[in-house]
Amino acid sequence: MIKNFKPRLYQESILNTASLKNTLVVLPTGLGKTNIFLMLTALRLSQYPKSKILLVGPTKPLIDQYFQAFEKHFQIDKEKMVIFTGATQPAKRIELWKNAQIIFSTPQSIENDIISKRIDISDVSLLGVDEAHRAVSNYSYVWVAKQYNSLAKYPRIMGLTASPGSDMEKITEVCKNLFIEEVEVRTENDSDVKPYVQETEIKWVEVELSSELKKIKVFLDKALKERLNRLKSWDIIKKPLQYVNKKDLLSLQTELHKEAVIQKTNYTLWQGISIVAEIIKLQHSLELLETQGITPLIEYFKKVKYAALTGKTKAVKNLVADVNFKTALILTEDLFQKEIQHPKLSKLKEIIKKEITTHQKIIVFTQYRNSGLKIKEDLNDLGIAAELFVGQMKKLKTGLSQKEQKLMLDRFRNNEFKVLVATSIAEEGLDIPKVDLVIFYEPIPSAIRHIQRRGRTGRLEKGKVIILMTKGTRDEGYRWSAHHKQKRMYSILEKIKNKIDSPLREIAQPKRLSDYVKDSILIFADQRERSSKVTRKLNEKGAEIKIEQLKAGDYLCSQKVAVEFKTVKDFVDSIVDGRLLEQIKKLKESYEKPLLILEGEEDIYSVRKVHPHAIQGMLATIAISYAIPIIKTKDADETASLLYIIAKREQENKGDYFSHHTNKQTLSLKEQQEYLVSSLPGIGPLLAKDLLKEFKTIKNLVNAEEPSLTKVDKIGKVKAKKVREILDSNYEK
Repeated sequence: MIKNFKPRLYQESILNTASLKNTLVVLPTGLGKTNIFLMLTALRLSQYPKSKILLVGPTKPLIDQYFQAFEKHFQIDKEKMVIFTGATQPAKRIELWKNAQIIFSTPQSIENDIISKRIDISDVSLLGVDEAHRAVSNYSYVWVAKQYNSLAKYPRIMGLTASPGSDMEKITEVCKNLFIEEVEVRTENDSDVKPYVQETEIKWVEVELSSELKKIKVFLDKALKERLNRLKSWDIIKKPLQYVNKKDLLSLQTELHKEAVIQKTNYTLWQGISIVAEIIKLQHSLELLETQGITPLIEYFKKVKYAALTGKTKAVKNLVADVNFKTALILTEDLFQKEIQHPKLSKLKEIIKKEITTHQKIIVFTQYRNSGLKIKEDLNDLGIAAELFVGQMKKLKTGLSQKEQKLMLDRFRNNEFKVLVATSIAEEGLDIPKVDLVIFYEPIPSAIRHIQRRGRTGRLEKGKVIILMTKGTRDEGYRWSAHHKQKRMYSILEKIKNKIDSPLREIAQPKRLSDYVKDSILIFADQRERSSKVTRKLNEKGAEIKIEQLKAGDYLCSQKVAVEFKTVKDFVDSIVDGRLLEQIKKLKESYEKPLLILEGEEDIYSVRKVHPHAIQGMLATIAISYAIPIIKTKDADETASLLYIIAKREQENKGDYFSHHTNKQTLSLKEQQEYLVSSLPGIGPLLAKDLLKEFKTIKNLVNAEEPSLTKVDKIGKVKAKKVREILDSNYEK
């Protein structure tokens, strides 16, 4: 089945292990992890000719790359390979799954299809998980792997990563979540890998913070030190001041809030919470000043000033009123007017002007969009063709859809511009073989991200990495943090490789879901809950989940019982932003037996700075004014169990089909019209309104032909055809 590809010795050796056991493959970037999976695919399909292969990756560009690699090196009809992403309609994915043999997908798409029982993964003989270091916590990989391991007739899993983590605990979690039985590690120093590793030159370039920026730093440091000393004098901070980082501060803030709720009259604790919030903002300001420059800093100061003017948060108001902060703000505005920037920016332009004559393609990585935007604009002003590569979120007049990202990478690959200025979105999965220079605008403390950035060069030819660092600032701390983490990671990998220590010792294989008896219980979940832990747990318990846009509530257990689900934090947040009362009102109006489930073991009075009376008042309103029961659960497992039992009681021995559409008799004429139209295939509440606006009456709508239906925005030919099919087809029992 393999074509145009000759396996290397280390690839064959790893394949030998992976053919027998679930294997985590740790291999430096650019050394053919995908090709090892490709070889294992050929082996599994020869063993199980009627089975399917599934390879999941975190992004659409990565999925496209897998497809291209298989198209180039695998002997199979192109129609037998398909791509699943959120852009593919669910109905289309059902059809594609039936006919495909090799499926490339984002984990979220597959997760939704498994939950909704649109696909059956029992026939998948191999699950590949790329960027496997993501298989931690609540990421979709974890749940998909668990379902696959439980349901597949002949399961085999291969995880692929260049950097699994910098501590044994993280690597163990990845292995446990992917049911790994063996770890195959190769580093650049291994004899069988060395001949294929391209040399990468790494150069650190130091810059000195300018006197103008140092002057601003003095005032921000004063403001910060004053607040830290105050916390120290109140015995709130125990450790030396220079070692207090953001993680410590966030943890301290939570602890202080819990304590303040208990000791309601202890004013010092409430003051402490406010001061910690000020310190976090000052530390962020200093990081922007030291590592990024004036443009990002002035943007952040504008946000803080606006929040102080329009909001009620005491911490922001106190900070903006502080004389040292005010001085730093005035100095920053002055430098912005004079167009004085961070010395890194001039050094970067100097480097690129020099290097661009000898390098085909350059990637500049930066942490912040506004830094990236400034770099791109300055390079363009120098006559250097540069583009900004960012994620989909629209921010600072930037934002690229996945289609736009792909087009930009194609243009970069085709030499339409020489410099790609990128945020973290480009750290994973960019397959641009001839990037010969990577520049870090700042060091980053994460070993995984450092390795991923560095791995964008030196794939097929000698590469070069330049890292800019401001002396005497956070940049230096981040440099050594990443260095020590990398060292620790390689030390751990060496131990695993030599069987000195293994993350696999205590990993127990769970029971297979096929061992459990399943009842046919149907639960509708709102679209917002499609990837929640509760929905996953319900699926594991054997419930049939249908994802729909519910008019009210998050889960529908029967035609009468609808559940609004809130975690403790979300409950308090929704009081603050005012949406909770509207949700409760709509729930009561729409269903006969509404219910509120409140999940979490946190103290409801300490998750946010909300007066206890406000929370108690809302609980009383829900229980008394709206007569909606409130049930407390400790975690997702308990919530799912409760929902399952409610659904089972409601549906037991009734044999009635129920839909996600409300059956309340109190609907107005307008609401009944919307309800009726929204039940048509692919329509839902929003499109129902658009259709009724266009056709005025349901009679006109029912009589409308396909071309007339497509005049309504977001109703294409496929949707129009399905609507007509429902309206025109004979009813058959």
